[in-house]
Amino acid sequence: MKEHQINVRVRYSETDQMSVVYHGNYIPYFEMGRVEWLRNKGISYKSLEENGIALPIVYMTINYKKPARYDDLLTVITKFKSQTSVKIEFDCEIRNENDELLTTAQFILVFVDMNLGKPIAPPKYILEVLEN
Repeated sequence: MKEHQINVRVRYSETDQMSVVYHGNYIPYFEMGRVEWLRNKGISYKSLEENGIALPIVYMTINYKKPARYDDLLTVITKFKSQTSVKIEFDCEIRNENDELLTTAQFILVFVDMNLGKPIAPPKYILEVLEN
């Protein structure tokens, strides 16, 4: 499965005075989607870090199409796009309860050896998961 979905309810603290989600709060929604995509594939982000591997974002674009509002139930859709020697790429979107497209995003992350601070190829077990 190359796609995974989670639901997130917009909390009051994530909005501005107009009850619209503050633009910076979309990034954690997308992060939750990526972490759960990995978990759904049997890869724990926590275990990656315990094994000395980090996955920092090196590139992201976000396109805000319509606002999300307080108490909306959002669907965060995370789609695996590609994996190269050290990078993994995701296309993501957020939809509301009416299935309206609110936001799209693209993320590129790099596998990094936490001890050396340098990019590395992902471990074999991750490559096997990504190929299926």
